[in-house]
Amino acid sequence: MKNILLGVTGSIAAYKAAEIANILVKKGHTVHVIMTASAQRFITPLTFQTLTKNKVYTNMFDEIVYEDVRHISLAKNADCALIAPATANIIGKIASGIADDMLSTVIMALRNKPVLICPAMNTTMYENPVVQANIEKLTGLGYCFAEPKEALLACGDLGKGALADVDLIVNTVLSV
Repeated sequence: MKNILLGVTGSIAAYKAAEIANILVKKGHTVHVIMTASAQRFITPLTFQTLTKNKVYTNMFDEIVYEDVRHISLAKNADCALIAPATANIIGKIASGIADDMLSTVIMALRNKPVLICPAMNTTMYENPVVQANIEKLTGLGYCFAEPKEALLACGDLGKGALADVDLIVNTVLSV
Protein backbone atom coordinates (compact mmCIF):
# COMPACT_ATOMS: atom_id res chain seq x y z
CA MET A 1 0.00 0.00 0.00
CA LYS A 2 1.16 3.51 -0.80
CA ASN A 3 1.50 6.67 1.25
CA ILE A 4 0.09 9.31 -1.12
CA LEU A 5 0.21 13.09 -0.79
CA LEU A 6 -2.82 14.72 -2.38
CA GLY A 7 -2.46 18.42 -3.15
CA VAL A 8 -5.71 20.27 -3.80
CA THR A 9 -5.68 23.73 -5.36
CA GLY A 10 -8.31 26.40 -6.04
CA SER A 11 -10.39 25.09 -8.91
CA ILE A 12 -14.07 24.28 -9.17
CA ALA A 13 -12.87 20.70 -9.75
CA ALA A 14 -11.67 20.55 -6.13
CA TYR A 15 -14.77 18.58 -5.20
CA LYS A 16 -13.51 15.74 -7.41
CA ALA A 17 -10.39 15.51 -5.24
CA ALA A 18 -12.64 14.27 -2.43
CA GLU A 19 -13.76 11.39 -4.65
CA ILE A 20 -10.13 10.64 -5.52
CA ALA A 21 -9.15 10.60 -1.83
CA ASN A 22 -12.10 8.38 -0.99
CA ILE A 23 -11.26 5.81 -3.70
CA LEU A 24 -7.58 5.70 -2.71
CA VAL A 25 -8.44 5.15 0.97
CA LYS A 26 -10.97 2.43 0.10
CA LYS A 27 -8.21 0.69 -1.88
CA GLY A 28 -6.14 0.61 1.32
CA HIS A 29 -3.77 3.53 0.71
CA THR A 30 -2.86 6.24 3.19
CA VAL A 31 -3.72 9.72 1.92
CA HIS A 32 -2.39 12.95 3.40
CA VAL A 33 -4.10 16.04 1.97
CA ILE A 34 -2.52 19.45 1.57
CA MET A 35 -4.89 22.25 0.56
CA THR A 36 -4.06 25.72 -0.69
CA ALA A 37 -5.97 28.70 0.67
CA SER A 38 -7.84 28.96 -2.63
CA ALA A 39 -8.86 25.29 -2.50
CA GLN A 40 -10.50 25.93 0.86
CA ARG A 41 -12.81 28.44 -0.86
CA PHE A 42 -14.27 25.54 -2.87
CA ILE A 43 -14.24 22.63 -0.39
CA THR A 44 -13.45 22.33 3.31
CA PRO A 45 -10.59 20.51 5.01
CA LEU A 46 -13.16 18.68 7.13
CA THR A 47 -14.35 16.78 4.06
CA PHE A 48 -10.87 15.39 3.44
CA GLN A 49 -10.19 14.77 7.12
CA THR A 50 -13.37 12.71 7.35
CA LEU A 51 -12.56 10.69 4.22
CA THR A 52 -8.87 10.08 4.95
CA LYS A 53 -8.93 9.96 8.77
CA ASN A 54 -5.81 12.16 8.67
CA LYS A 55 -5.07 15.78 9.51
CA VAL A 56 -5.39 18.06 6.52
CA TYR A 57 -2.51 20.49 6.07
CA THR A 58 -3.42 24.04 5.11
CA ASN A 59 -0.83 26.31 6.68
CA MET A 60 2.96 26.28 6.74
CA PHE A 61 2.94 28.09 10.05
CA ASP A 62 0.57 26.05 12.20
CA GLU A 63 1.69 25.76 15.79
CA ILE A 64 4.37 23.09 15.95
CA VAL A 65 3.11 20.32 18.20
CA TYR A 66 5.05 17.45 16.71
CA GLU A 67 8.67 16.46 16.84
CA ASP A 68 9.43 16.79 13.15
CA VAL A 69 9.43 19.51 10.53
CA ARG A 70 6.12 18.62 8.88
CA HIS A 71 6.77 19.72 5.30
CA ILE A 72 9.98 17.66 5.28
CA SER A 73 8.51 14.59 6.97
CA LEU A 74 5.48 14.58 4.66
CA ALA A 75 7.84 14.59 1.67
CA LYS A 76 10.15 11.93 3.13
CA ASN A 77 7.32 9.57 4.04
CA ALA A 78 5.43 9.88 0.75
CA ASP A 79 5.66 7.24 -1.96
CA CYS A 80 4.27 9.71 -4.46
CA ALA A 81 2.39 12.99 -4.77
CA LEU A 82 -0.73 13.86 -6.70
CA ILE A 83 -1.94 17.39 -7.37
CA ALA A 84 -5.58 17.30 -8.43
CA PRO A 85 -6.85 19.70 -9.47
CA ALA A 86 -3.73 21.65 -10.41
CA THR A 87 -4.21 25.30 -11.31
CA ALA A 88 -2.01 27.35 -13.62
CA ASN A 89 -0.76 29.00 -10.43
CA ILE A 90 0.63 25.85 -8.79
CA ILE A 91 2.09 24.62 -12.08
CA GLY A 92 3.88 27.98 -12.48
CA LYS A 93 5.12 27.92 -8.89
CA ILE A 94 6.59 24.45 -9.22
CA ALA A 95 8.17 25.26 -12.60
CA SER A 96 9.74 28.38 -11.11
CA GLY A 97 10.88 26.76 -7.86
CA ILE A 98 8.59 28.91 -5.74
CA ALA A 99 7.78 27.43 -2.34
CA ASP A 100 5.55 29.92 -0.54
CA ASP A 101 2.80 27.74 0.91
CA MET A 102 2.51 24.25 2.38
CA LEU A 103 1.79 22.50 -0.92
CA SER A 104 4.52 24.12 -3.00
CA THR A 105 7.02 23.68 -0.15
CA VAL A 106 6.30 19.97 0.23
CA ILE A 107 6.55 19.46 -3.54
CA MET A 108 9.95 21.20 -3.50
CA ALA A 109 11.04 18.88 -0.65
CA LEU A 110 10.17 15.72 -2.60
CA ARG A 111 13.20 14.10 -4.11
CA ASN A 112 13.26 11.16 -6.50
CA LYS A 113 9.56 10.49 -5.96
CA PRO A 114 6.89 10.64 -8.63
CA VAL A 115 4.58 13.63 -8.83
CA LEU A 116 1.42 13.43 -10.92
CA ILE A 117 -0.05 16.82 -11.83
CA CYS A 118 -3.64 16.99 -13.07
CA PRO A 119 -4.41 20.39 -14.60
CA ALA A 120 -7.91 21.84 -14.44
CA MET A 121 -8.61 25.32 -15.76
CA ASN A 122 -10.28 27.30 -18.50
CA THR A 123 -9.22 26.30 -22.02
CA THR A 124 -7.57 29.63 -22.81
CA MET A 125 -5.59 29.42 -19.58
CA TYR A 126 -4.52 25.84 -20.30
CA GLU A 127 -3.51 26.72 -23.85
CA ASN A 128 -1.63 29.85 -22.76
CA PRO A 129 1.97 29.56 -24.00
CA VAL A 130 3.31 30.29 -20.51
CA VAL A 131 1.31 27.44 -18.97
CA GLN A 132 2.31 25.11 -21.81
CA ALA A 133 5.98 26.08 -21.38
CA ASN A 134 5.73 25.36 -17.64
CA ILE A 135 4.18 21.95 -18.33
CA GLU A 136 6.89 21.19 -20.89
CA LYS A 137 9.60 22.24 -18.43
CA LEU A 138 8.16 20.10 -15.64
CA THR A 139 7.71 17.13 -17.97
CA GLY A 140 11.39 17.46 -18.89
CA LEU A 141 12.26 17.41 -15.19
CA GLY A 142 10.37 14.14 -14.69
CA TYR A 143 6.98 15.33 -13.46
CA CYS A 144 4.00 13.37 -14.82
CA PHE A 145 0.80 14.91 -16.14
CA ALA A 146 -2.74 13.63 -16.62
CA GLU A 147 -4.01 15.84 -19.41
CA PRO A 148 -7.30 17.60 -18.91
CA LYS A 149 -10.20 16.50 -21.04
CA GLU A 150 -12.42 18.44 -23.40
CA ALA A 151 -15.78 19.24 -21.84
CA LEU A 152 -18.29 21.95 -21.11
CA LEU A 153 -16.43 23.91 -18.44
CA ALA A 154 -17.93 25.59 -15.38
CA CYS A 155 -17.52 28.99 -17.06
CA GLY A 156 -19.71 27.83 -19.96
CA ASP A 157 -16.88 27.41 -22.48
CA LEU A 158 -16.45 24.16 -24.38
CA GLY A 159 -12.85 23.05 -24.63
CA LYS A 160 -9.88 21.29 -23.11
CA GLY A 161 -9.39 22.08 -19.45
CA ALA A 162 -11.66 19.82 -17.39
CA LEU A 163 -9.97 17.60 -14.82
CA ALA A 164 -9.11 14.17 -16.22
CA ASP A 165 -11.51 11.37 -15.28
CA VAL A 166 -11.20 10.33 -11.64
CA ASP A 167 -10.60 6.66 -12.52
CA LEU A 168 -7.80 7.63 -14.90
CA ILE A 169 -6.18 9.76 -12.18
CA VAL A 170 -6.44 7.01 -9.56
CA ASN A 171 -5.06 4.34 -11.89
CA THR A 172 -2.23 6.62 -13.04
CA VAL A 173 -1.14 7.60 -9.53
CA LEU A 174 -1.16 3.96 -8.46
CA SER A 175 0.99 2.98 -11.44
CA VAL A 176 3.71 5.62 -11.00
